[in-house]
Amino acid sequence: MLQSRLPRIAARAMRSSIRTAPGQLRRAGHVAAEPAEYEYPKLTEAEDPGMNGGYINPPRIKRQFRDPYANWWDKQERRNFGEPVHEDNDILGMFSPYEYTHVKPKTAFLQIGYFFAAVFATMGVVSIYYPDKPSVPRVFEDGLERELGGPGAMRARAQGDE
Repeated sequence: MLQSRLPRIAARAMRSSIRTAPGQLRRAGHVAAEPAEYEYPKLTEAEDPGMNGGYINPPRIKRQFRDPYANWWDKQERRNFGEPVHEDNDILGMFSPYEYTHVKPKTAFLQIGYFFAAVFATMGVVSIYYPDKPSVPRVFEDGLERELGGPGAMRARAQGDE
């Protein structure tokens, strides 16, 4: 009985606290910090070429390419306090996929080509030296009846036997 009443009591208490919070703020004399509606700046294409509200966008450089030994405020993200963040920070940050630069694309494609050439060469050599299956299976007299026990041998259980 108490178990069924507890969730209702908790829900009622939460509803009353949610309703009274704005009223408590008004009674305490707090005023909203922001106006009810924010007016965005109206900039022309020449004033705002990035169409991002006049936000100063730093150069597009991945954080992994910044000096890891520099005196950064945030050493993990390699960023200083108050430095503007690029709008593509999710792609350029340290937790984005790592960009491999130790192999140039031309070398990488050449290595992939060598790999496929080696695989197909190995397949060709194996197909040349691997013995083929005979085209006609070998046939024995009486179908190996004597070798498999003959007519007097104990039979395996056949369908219908119990």
